[in-house]
Amino acid sequence: MRFEGTSNYVATDDLKVAVNAAVLLRRPLLVKGEPGTGKTVLAHEIAKAVGAPLIEWNIKSTTKAQQGLYEYDAVARLRDGQLGDERVHDIANYIKKGKLWEAFTAPELPVLLIDEIDKADIEFPNDLLQELDRMSFDVYETQERITAKERPIVVITSNNEKELPDAFLRRCFFHYIKFPDRATMQAIIDVHFPGIQKTLIAKALEVFYEVREVPGLKKKPSTSELLDWLKLLLNEDMPLDVLQNRDPTKAIPPLHGALLKNEQDIMLFERLAFMARRGS
Repeated sequence: MRFEGTSNYVATDDLKVAVNAAVLLRRPLLVKGEPGTGKTVLAHEIAKAVGAPLIEWNIKSTTKAQQGLYEYDAVARLRDGQLGDERVHDIANYIKKGKLWEAFTAPELPVLLIDEIDKADIEFPNDLLQELDRMSFDVYETQERITAKERPIVVITSNNEKELPDAFLRRCFFHYIKFPDRATMQAIIDVHFPGIQKTLIAKALEVFYEVREVPGLKKKPSTSELLDWLKLLLNEDMPLDVLQNRDPTKAIPPLHGALLKNEQDIMLFERLAFMARRGS
């Protein structure tokens, strides 16, 4: 079982090495990188490549580790007891399986995605240490132990919003997805826009990387935002000379809403354009 990328996902050599090492060791693969660099999509593509079902656990600020194991609905049981429902005699009827339970008991080896783990409380990763390490947990209400028949392939993503505990990091295989260089980005574009005009790509990439390199930019545009921008340029049938002969006194690129996502960055480009006009 080796991951070599897919027809829809361009994986660099170091990413392939990281995925295959994590699969071999059966350690959770912790993937960090800028938003929009394909961390979440990676889990989808690994599942496709190895022919495994994908189980997704999308983490929010309110998510608790216990929810990944199971939840006991005591309120529903109390209500059913008051109504005289026969289901109340079997407590298992009120146990809701979490994503880890699903992954541990899946009929075939799954890929478990724990997406954006850094959104949760700082204690969240520590609360999962034992379960991810031993691949088992106890259901206290039913006095049963849920144990994985085979360790699932676990992919954990983080946008680096919070530092993760050392004890948690020690149990993972770590990989940081670097922002793609031009050659890799060209390959990614070729996957999504086969047959696109090479001159258009070359100029669009030039503008894109120029935007990313502007000092003081609060949010640099990502790979996904570049793809959205290219799609818009093609859909609007934007003439190539709009990019080729871009006026430096109009620093904001056309359809900039796909690339710049906050007012501070737009104001920064407007100031640059103003300074360019004064200097001309």
